[in-house]
Amino acid sequence: MNAARQTLRNLLMSRHELLYDRAFAVAADYGYGDVTPAMARLFIQVARGPLSISELARRLAISRQSVHETVSTACDLGLVELVDDPANRRIRIVQFTANGKRMSRTVLAVDRRMERELAARIGARNVAALKRILSQEW
Repeated sequence: MNAARQTLRNLLMSRHELLYDRAFAVAADYGYGDVTPAMARLFIQVARGPLSISELARRLAISRQSVHETVSTACDLGLVELVDDPANRRIRIVQFTANGKRMSRTVLAVDRRMERELAARIGARNVAALKRILSQEW
């Protein structure tokens, strides 16, 4: 289909799926083959800073029970941990473990490599333009 006839949302989603699929394909090579798409979404939020289960559920727009299950599995993998919130001892927050931080750095390196591969296909200027446009406030 002609790109002019496709919606921006569909174009962005199809390219997002392509990049996401490639990232998961190489995850096993780095020892992260057990990470699920749900965990990946959770990790994006935790990378911004420790968060409670309730806040993660709100940001991910899923139930607290689903978040708790995902966090529990990620804890079993040694990538995140639940700790007391220093500001409110009644709340537990999710944060990366040392292994989780290492995984996060690995993911960033894989993302940078995919950007370089994309630049080789469509040009560095086009990748820079995409990043500039997508970084703007909407």
